Amino acid sequence: QVQLEESGGGLVQAGGSLRLSCAASGLTFTFSGYAMAWFRQAPGEEREFVAAVSVGGGTTYYADSVKGRFTISRDNAKNTVYLQMNSVKPEDTAVYYCAADPSLFYSGSYPPNYWGKGTLVTVSS
Repeated sequence: QVQLEESGGGLVQAGGSLRLSCAASGLTFTFSGYAMAWFRQAPGEEREFVAAVSVGGGTTYYADSVKGRFTISRDNAKNTVYLQMNSVKPEDTAVYYCAADPSLFYSGSYPPNYWGKGTLVTVSS
């Protein structure tokens, strides 16, 4: 069983920064064998792709809405993926979900294999 646990959510003012973390674990889970991603779901909206990183960390993908403001990274030694959020906007308010997919490169074009439970980010104007 794979477990993904997000942390770092909270309240932040528009223009500020926040860093989300996602720790992965599981008896048969090899973190370095999974592409990792972040999705988000705003109230009343569908879940949407935010960013993804390849197994080695060298390739990243971003939604147009966050490109240039958010950065995804991973530390395979710590089984952790991060989402650095800069210049946040009120429209970034959402529950942010960590996801894992057993592929080398994953761009969020299909549902991933595993989801975390989410962490709430609220951006005040």
